[in-house]
Amino acid sequence: MSTEETPSPEIVRQEEEYLRKVHPTPEDIPGCMKLFDDFLLCNGEYSLISSQARSLYRYGEMATCSPKLEEFKFCMSLKGMHPEEKRDVWIRRRAEWWARRRAQKSSEDVWDARTEPLQNFPPRRLDPDMHTPRTIE
Repeated sequence: MSTEETPSPEIVRQEEEYLRKVHPTPEDIPGCMKLFDDFLLCNGEYSLISSQARSLYRYGEMATCSPKLEEFKFCMSLKGMHPEEKRDVWIRRRAEWWARRRAQKSSEDVWDARTEPLQNFPPRRLDPDMHTPRTIE
């Protein structure tokens, strides 16, 4: 996870609160083997094609697997910690990542939310005998 920008402390707090509910015990956070598997799947033959195609479609650029490797290495660095301490450190790091992600642009930013319905949409059927599949009653 990169540290490109400092996330808002309020957003980090919200994310931490949420993550503590989702991951209430140390057993609920992902283990190093799962993170390693995620890294390998990112680089696998079949997964690489689908992962790269999905990234290209959603973000307009090829995916990189290095963040998954960084997550695995971070997990390995926590091996000597007490499980509760490890959970707290993991939640803090993940909350900061989500806070940064919330502040960045998203693939969903290309759409503008409509505040009013479209005029005359869907079109009404004028002639009751006309059967057009693209109209509603």
